[in-house]
Amino acid sequence: MDHIAKITAQLPEHGLDAMLVTSAPGERYAVGFEGEGWVLVSRDGARYSTDGRYIEAARQQVTGAEIVLTERGQSHLALAREEIRRRGLKRVGFESGRVSADELGRWKDSLPCELVAAQGLLDGLRAAKDEEELARMRQAQRITDEAFREILNFIRPGLTEQEVAARLVYELLRRGGRRVSFDPIVAAGANGSMPHAVPGETVIQPGMFVTMDFGCVYEGYCSDMTRTVAVGQPTDEMERVYHTVLEAQRAGIAAARAGVTGSEVDRAARQAIQQAGYGSFFSHSFGHSLGLEIHESPNASPSEQTVFPAGAVISAEPGIYLPGHFGVRIEDVLVLREGGCEDITQAPKNLIVL
Repeated sequence: MDHIAKITAQLPEHGLDAMLVTSAPGERYAVGFEGEGWVLVSRDGARYSTDGRYIEAARQQVTGAEIVLTERGQSHLALAREEIRRRGLKRVGFESGRVSADELGRWKDSLPCELVAAQGLLDGLRAAKDEEELARMRQAQRITDEAFREILNFIRPGLTEQEVAARLVYELLRRGGRRVSFDPIVAAGANGSMPHAVPGETVIQPGMFVTMDFGCVYEGYCSDMTRTVAVGQPTDEMERVYHTVLEAQRAGIAAARAGVTGSEVDRAARQAIQQAGYGSFFSHSFGHSLGLEIHESPNASPSEQTVFPAGAVISAEPGIYLPGHFGVRIEDVLVLREGGCEDITQAPKNLIVL
């Protein structure tokens, strides 16, 4: 996973002498390590600075970059200034989507170079995952699948949404997840009509749908999955909505591949929901990219005109939300290839009645 080489190869195309990487996801992408450090990648090599809390681990884990310890009272900015001056770097890119106006002002005052907004350089590289990244995402997804299988044995009438959410976190972490990739969503009954409902004291009762959206981080990479299950026998309308969402997801998955735009994928799924008469109740996009972060780009949204590269990883998560009644969302994670996609989510998608 030599991402330093990939960044270096992009510098001439962006007219840069170097790229300054300072965000935690950028740091992880560049050197495969998170130590609250900075990475300066030039055409002649890379330099990684971190402090005493992380230096031992960095020396064990980081390859492809010179490792420098920030001494007490010495900042990453001061080290970058010295290196930029020493190498005579004139145009240095930075993660423009990650830097505040105040911080950028300090950089401009301190660094002896032209700072060039270059968020697109890293975003473009991160959009296409290599095989090592995909292996980590598959493992994160396996952990998530296993947690779902276990939670099916746990859910029962009388539990609250918060209790189910807490158990999901436990199951993800005890199976090897480093942390959750986002706060889990557990929405029972009418709360399911809110796509980003916050788990609360609502008690699960017979006849309810329960929607669970959750994931974990494994070696820096995220998983994401949503399943909606019925507790007790669902109504005819609940079954109809569920199967409509499932057909919409299948239509989007069939359209998902490298070389198409996000809007094309979204359209395929959205048409299935519209044809069933629920178009106004699908309130978000079909999916989003994910990887080092739970939301990356490009997206599978109605307005997305970016073409997906081979190796892009996106969620497939259509939903129907009936205010005051219930909601249904089904979500898998897809790896896009030329001519099709690989669904790395293995949990069943048939309507499960507990």
